[in-house]
Amino acid sequence: MKTNIYSIIIVFIISFQLDAQNLNLEITENTKSPYLLGKIDKSGLEGDNYKSWFTKNYKDYQPNSEIISAITLTLKNYDIKLFMGTWCGDSKKEVPRLYKVLEACNFPMDQLTVVAVSRQPNMYKQSPQHEEVGLNIHRVPTIIFYKNGKEVNRIVEHPIKTFEEDIQNIITENSYKSNYQIVTAIDKILKKKGIKGLKRKRKKLLKAYKEQVTSMYELNTYGRILYGTNRIDEAIAVFKFNTKLFPDQPRAYMSLANTLGVSGQKEKAIKVLENAIKLHTDNEDLKQNLEVIKSN
Repeated sequence: MKTNIYSIIIVFIISFQLDAQNLNLEITENTKSPYLLGKIDKSGLEGDNYKSWFTKNYKDYQPNSEIISAITLTLKNYDIKLFMGTWCGDSKKEVPRLYKVLEACNFPMDQLTVVAVSRQPNMYKQSPQHEEVGLNIHRVPTIIFYKNGKEVNRIVEHPIKTFEEDIQNIITENSYKSNYQIVTAIDKILKKKGIKGLKRKRKKLLKAYKEQVTSMYELNTYGRILYGTNRIDEAIAVFKFNTKLFPDQPRAYMSLANTLGVSGQKEKAIKVLENAIKLHTDNEDLKQNLEVIKSN
């Protein structure tokens, strides 16, 4: 019996040590500048390669004291999961501010999980343990609020107003709508109804979001994430939808064609570009893209 107890203790100690070793893992090889990867905490962000931007943006931000007082008690009923990139401009700006707000609220840091994602093309916006799987992490930072184990809402890339105002909405009336609602809508459809569901909803989505989505990159980045996680057919469907949303953007057609091409659908890729050139007769990028695909 004692042997079994000792074995359990040893396994627990080893597991704890491995977790500690993996915390604040810094990548320095095959990268222009170091970045953190996987689970991190504030001490990692205060490290030599990150403290210049973290400390400055933390000190510069002054939360609204009245709102802080109003949200402090209720916020403790939530768990928060933050996905960020120490290489990402938005993360550098927003994450220090979020820490300032949470600390002003005396938020329990054991209820905050912070995951730093990769910048490398083969692991783009992914982490080594893949904590992001199934969570639709297409922009960073993404801050997800959980209550009783269920997602309540999230802040994507940057607050709509301020962190304290957005959080107040989320933990009270929860009428909050984060940035990139088109991505949220399409991701839900793909998860519940698949590609066929997206096709059926296309007209309704176009009507609802045509005037709301200001950049083709909203869905373009999402499509890139889908492709990078081997959801290739869904990526193609999203890129195709994006050409309907932004028919005046040549790059939307190139993203679709290139994805078709690398997926072994060369003829379809050629057809997409040929049709795009008919719409944009003077665009040299489309013509060059077509020649590249034809030659491969």
